Amino acid sequence: MTTTAPAADVLTARERLVRAAQELYAEQGVDATTPRQVLERSGVGQGSLYHHFPSKTDLARTALVRTTEESLDTARGTLAGGGSSSGRLRAYLGAPRDALAGCAVGRMTSDPVVMADPTLRAPLEEYFTGLLDLVTLALWEQGFSESEAHDRAMSVVATVQGGYVLARALGDDTALERALRGARTLCGLEES
Repeated sequence: MTTTAPAADVLTARERLVRAAQELYAEQGVDATTPRQVLERSGVGQGSLYHHFPSKTDLARTALVRTTEESLDTARGTLAGGGSSSGRLRAYLGAPRDALAGCAVGRMTSDPVVMADPTLRAPLEEYFTGLLDLVTLALWEQGFSESEAHDRAMSVVATVQGGYVLARALGDDTALERALRGARTLCGLEES
């Protein structure tokens, strides 16, 4: 006879710590997150935290790698999936986003702890490089030259990130949608 434990019980202490850190970093950043907050959010004991992650940097690196990998996997699923390049770009730019929460990866570029530590900054660099490559390829498939596709991809990613910043600063989630409309124009996509 096989029994299934509830989902929360299945998660290991290490996994609960990483997920709690991911959530807290998205909400308030690495710099502002304390080990105590991670322990409280995860429901894990202090001994487990230091057993799995001897330092705050070890936990931060693991959580940032997870966040960036998950985010890039989502983008890859849309931008490298099947269908036409215009359809994939439309799907990426039309994907549901929580404008006022901001981009979980993009927000980390404002965190002084992350930006000062090359091991914490590296996952962000890998994410944005991967995202730029995906958008560039889709734009190249649209018929733009390699150089033009790369330049437009840079503008598209910057526009999306800027849309998040404006939405948060203005407290207006429509700011991101307006930025996304501009990004669709950069991609040569007709509004429908």
